[in-house]
Amino acid sequence: MFNRSKSSQYADQASASAHRAVDTARDYAAQALERTAERMRDLRYGVADRAGAAQRQAGVYADATTRYVAEQPVKAAMMAAAVGALVMAVVLTARRRRYYD
Repeated sequence: MFNRSKSSQYADQASASAHRAVDTARDYAAQALERTAERMRDLRYGVADRAGAAQRQAGVYADATTRYVAEQPVKAAMMAAAVGALVMAVVLTARRRRYYD
C-alpha cells in the first residue's frame, strides 16, 4: 500500500508540475502574441502615416510639375522626349543583351 500511495503522490506532483508548465507556456505565448499585435498596430499606423506623407509630397511634386509645364511648355516637351529616348535606349539594350547572351 505504501508504494502505491507514494507512486500516486509522485504522479500527482508530476501532473501538477506539467499543468504549471503548460500554464506558464500559455502565459508566455499570450504575452508574446499581445506584444506582436501591438507592434503590428504600431507598424500599420506608421505605414499609414508614411503613406499619407508620401501622398502629400507627390501632390507637391505634381503641382510643381504642372506649373513648370504651364510656364515652360517647350522645355518640358524636350525633357520628356529626352527621358523617353533614354528609357527606350535602356529597354533596347536590355532586350539585345537577353537575346544575344
